[in-house]
Amino acid sequence: MDFDPKLDLQQVREIDVPVADVWRGWTTPDVLMQWFCPRPWKVVECEIDLRPGGIFRTVMQSPEGQNMPANAGAYLVVEPQKRLVWTNALGPGYRPNPPSDDQQMGFVFVVDLRLEAMPDGGTRYHARVMHATEAACAAHAAMGFEQGWNVALDQLVALMKQGG
Repeated sequence: MDFDPKLDLQQVREIDVPVADVWRGWTTPDVLMQWFCPRPWKVVECEIDLRPGGIFRTVMQSPEGQNMPANAGAYLVVEPQKRLVWTNALGPGYRPNPPSDDQQMGFVFVVDLRLEAMPDGGTRYHARVMHATEAACAAHAAMGFEQGWNVALDQLVALMKQGG
């Protein structure tokens, strides 16, 4: 699938953390909760059933202590240490999620995360978030996609380097 700048947002970086650690960071709930959203926000709940049709669910909490509605979706593709694809349009078992306020604002998406081992032991990290409309993509970008995803990835790298 080709990148469509009108519909897709992406993050492509080379990071000095092994693929196995990045994979563990994305697929182990207690690890993911430590880095997944930019601080001072935090993840207070995480549920992962790592198989196609399995659930990927997080609850984020604001610095003021307010929990956001659960962000739940389903995995579409699980290729260990290579690729994760999930969407918030579907729930576990590929059941369509009912419309929510977030989805009505244009944040239904599909994430395609690809990891490639680098010769130096690091990881080429490529995350693409695909949207159905240009308005949805623009709204997600305006939310701070680029900065937020980069800060979160920096947090993952730091956690893994600390033995997380």
